[in-house]
Amino acid sequence: MRDAEARATAAATGTATGTATGTAIVVGAGIGGLAAALSLRRAGREVTVVEQATRFAETGAGIQLAPNATRALRRLGLLDTVAARAARPSHVSYRTWSDGAEICRYALGREVEEEFGAPYLQVHRADLHRALAATAPPGSVRLNTVVVGIDQDEDSASVMIAGGERLTADLVVAADGIRSEARQWLFGADEAVFSGTAAYRALLPATEVTDLDLPPFGVWLGPGRHFVHYWVRRGELLNVVAVFSTETETETAQESWTARAEPGEQTAEFTGWDPRVLSVLDRAGRVFRYGLYTRAPLPRWNLGRVTLLGDSAHAMVPFAAQGAAQAIMDAATLGDALANTPPSEVPDALDRYVTRRLTTATGAQTSSARAGEDFHLPDGPEARARDARMVAHAAGNRFAPFATGWAADVVP
Repeated sequence: MRDAEARATAAATGTATGTATGTAIVVGAGIGGLAAALSLRRAGREVTVVEQATRFAETGAGIQLAPNATRALRRLGLLDTVAARAARPSHVSYRTWSDGAEICRYALGREVEEEFGAPYLQVHRADLHRALAATAPPGSVRLNTVVVGIDQDEDSASVMIAGGERLTADLVVAADGIRSEARQWLFGADEAVFSGTAAYRALLPATEVTDLDLPPFGVWLGPGRHFVHYWVRRGELLNVVAVFSTETETETAQESWTARAEPGEQTAEFTGWDPRVLSVLDRAGRVFRYGLYTRAPLPRWNLGRVTLLGDSAHAMVPFAAQGAAQAIMDAATLGDALANTPPSEVPDALDRYVTRRLTTATGAQTSSARAGEDFHLPDGPEARARDARMVAHAAGNRFAPFATGWAADVVP
């Protein structure tokens, strides 16, 4: 018990207890990878991050950070920095696709912070990524570095770099995303799975939508589709995600941050929806289109001195807004498990990390997929029954049903 408390204190204060130090290599400099690097440094390890991109670009759009994630950011010392650029919605409003009638609403804002001990934030992905990148010591992130293999023995783990270089450390963390090659190197052939849904996304300046009487955070439900909007950058930009079901994995459903939609494509896909939804889609300037993919749950994420983290371990559809949150929780838990751990005990520490995280992350995968099915019910008895369930729940509960997962913490 005292050892666990010592590790928790070390992670919370950013210092390692005792004299244990070591080294780590993180493959991937996305949100999960940079958060893992920060967490491991705070646990007393020297960390090198390798990333194949040639530079950090402002990709992506909005990310929602529920209290389980923001508590983890607090442990990593970043909550205030991230919150300063975020929006804090007072509530979420669920609406009917055709006329915008409110089905129900659930509290967020101050009520969530009082109940769960941390805020619900909505941020631009680039702002979160920038805050994480700023914590990296000079020279600790190597861009334009392609990993072509991972190897290990009893005493160390290595990554092989294109061109022949080998980097060696006490452990390797593979945070190389949904198309993770490290996952296949560790556990065999395993491809990303198309979810049957794709999405349009866009960011609109606040001045473009002030006349539309939109709720600050809206989720509009319709047959085979749903539409989500919320503010980022302290209300300067409206983040829009318009999700639609598609039976086949075609070019329009490719997994990409940068594929552009054809002019008018998004409004045609949502024909017949409430005029406010169509106005938002019509006024959007650059509209990106991407397919939504997942990974099948794994029975374990680690092997010896190597472990998966974030999307490489548990990529999920975004319908419960937990993808980034679960990666951040992975990172905080990893650092906590490794704090005060000598190099010889790294495999046992990785076992502790996976034991503490796997069930929760796998549950988030399942609940996210289930939410998408519920959002897309056809008009008729099933949709009416769903709406009735939502109304009944809201009548007796301040928070949405999936808020039960927000109580999960990185400290058991």
